[in-house]
Amino acid sequence: MDIYQAFQNRQTIRDFEQSDGNPRPIDPAHVSKLIKAGFTAPTNDHMRDWHFVLLNDLNQRHQLVSEVIKPVSRKRSENIINRWGLTDPDQREMYIDAIPRQFSMLNNCGCLLLPFYRQDLPLLKPKNLSALNSFVSIWLCIENIFNAASAEGIYGVVRIPAAEESKIVKTRLNIPANYEFPCWIALGYPAPGALRARQVSIEIETRIHQNQW
Repeated sequence: MDIYQAFQNRQTIRDFEQSDGNPRPIDPAHVSKLIKAGFTAPTNDHMRDWHFVLLNDLNQRHQLVSEVIKPVSRKRSENIINRWGLTDPDQREMYIDAIPRQFSMLNNCGCLLLPFYRQDLPLLKPKNLSALNSFVSIWLCIENIFNAASAEGIYGVVRIPAAEESKIVKTRLNIPANYEFPCWIALGYPAPGALRARQVSIEIETRIHQNQW
């Protein structure tokens, strides 16, 4: 697939196809291919000190997800975004759909991928922007994974863990102390009728400034 077509085709998907009551799996060769694409991303120190845990044992996955995430109703999600003061209709629609699916999307995806990256300095107390280089680099890797997945007809979503959630995940999976957990990556094949959130329409020329803002 042309790279620009892959960019255009990329979609955030939270409802995944099931097969015989279980998530339709992704071929391990495809998963390796996606991670390999991730490792082509630029990195701040050239070391690409990234590791990935594939949490595809469905019992273990359900146990971990159930420990850190509780299902939220659509009504509660509406109350949450009202407290946030969101008014854009497309943004509201996205959150009203997304918040209740945080639990199900991780349990029902074809592949649950957990990235970890080395972070020797305190992430949340950076002395300067350069202290965030490792954090930036892992997200370049993750972006590569999503665009490569799009080229394979695979889609998904990320979830940013809360502080306590991250601690529990790292403890349960025996992650070294100097590695950080930036997000869950849920990948799979879209379920029939899966909602594809509308993107905000941007006129690119209004965001490009010549020489000064």
